[in-house]
Amino acid sequence: MTDTPRLLGISGALRAGSSNTLLVHEAARAFGPADFTFGDIRFPLFDEDIEASDGVPDIVHKLADHCVAADAIVISTPEYNKNISGVLKNALDWLSRTGKAPLTGKPIAVMSSAAGRAGGERTQYSLRHCLTPFNPRILQGPELMVAGANAAFGDDGRLLDAKTFEVLTRLMGTLRAEIGKDTGR
Repeated sequence: MTDTPRLLGISGALRAGSSNTLLVHEAARAFGPADFTFGDIRFPLFDEDIEASDGVPDIVHKLADHCVAADAIVISTPEYNKNISGVLKNALDWLSRTGKAPLTGKPIAVMSSAAGRAGGERTQYSLRHCLTPFNPRILQGPELMVAGANAAFGDDGRLLDAKTFEVLTRLMGTLRAEIGKDTGR
């Protein structure tokens, strides 16, 4: 690890102004001093024919390299039909094909933002399940689910509710504390 930790943020939503993208940036702010990179997941749809003819796309390798270089990762996922977004699952499928084991042993904080009253609770469990084959160190808490996402952020992109930002700050403190821990692997 360098003196300044390297934090990678990934949003499971592509929409400009997505509450999950805003939440990733708020997480970076709550994390404190870090070399922050926002990961791009605008990948082609996973297709073994593409992989066989052209190889794994460069953009996928770029994100895999960011994952490998990161000291910690934060992923915010929307809830689409009670599950993670297709683009996030697609990104994970592509990452698994790089041969770089990009998430193995990485401390990862999972969070969600959704319009509904549960704030994406179900999608977090789905994401945790999808991350299992990568063997990361997924933080168990504090859990952060931002409900009513359409009204949760101000015009400046910051969370409006102080208690929500407090929970986010605790989660990012837990993530920061995980950096460099020996897990016996």
